[in-house]
Amino acid sequence: MNAIRLVSAALALAFAALSPISAIAAPVRNIVLVHGFFADGSGWQGVANILLKDGYHVTVVQQPETSLAEDVQATTAAIDAMDGDTILVGHSYGGMVITEAGANAKVAGLVYVAAFQPAVGESLLDLVKQMPPASHAIKPTADGHLYFDHALFHADFAADLAPAEARFMALSQVLPSVKTAGAAVTQAAWTTKPSWAIVSTADRTVNPELERFMAQRAGSKVVEIDGSHVAFIAHPAEVAKVIEQAVARN
Repeated sequence: MNAIRLVSAALALAFAALSPISAIAAPVRNIVLVHGFFADGSGWQGVANILLKDGYHVTVVQQPETSLAEDVQATTAAIDAMDGDTILVGHSYGGMVITEAGANAKVAGLVYVAAFQPAVGESLLDLVKQMPPASHAIKPTADGHLYFDHALFHADFAADLAPAEARFMALSQVLPSVKTAGAAVTQAAWTTKPSWAIVSTADRTVNPELERFMAQRAGSKVVEIDGSHVAFIAHPAEVAKVIEQAVARN
């Protein structure tokens, strides 16, 4: 009887020791999508539909683009609302946001889509000055915002979308505060967490060479797509595939 009790106790201890490991190894099923300048979360519709169909829990952040801090706050709230670990995805300026917000303990990995991947102390403007884009369509307003010239929107922002779709995006664009572009990140989540980067090879809004440089510096797994700055809208299946690869590695 004593031997049986000893074996039972040993098994109980073994299962107790394994239970935290099992919790840590639970698969990631949550994905948070963060948009960039001159757009809103609706641009993620194609990607989100694929991810939802494949059984993931998806949240699309509608950050205000009023300041980097407020955009990080909105993204953090979305992460905290998810039940369990999360893959954080950012497009364009959204890469600035996820780099800072990704320090959240619930973030298991980061996916950058034609996005900025700043180091600590860098702002979006700092990075753009290093390797300027082909386009000169971004201009300031008199009241401290930025806008993308309607006449150049299709060619320089969304060349692989239908003209009518690009025209409406230009008309409905969100005007970010100028101060968002000049704000530096204070922490870079990619230094401690795995990251993936999609480079849009025909991007005229963010220099593809800058995208490659930032991804290489971060040690990100890189996938290149022959697309414009909004490749995530024009090529949702390819973008969703990379996001799901990031999920599978966590």
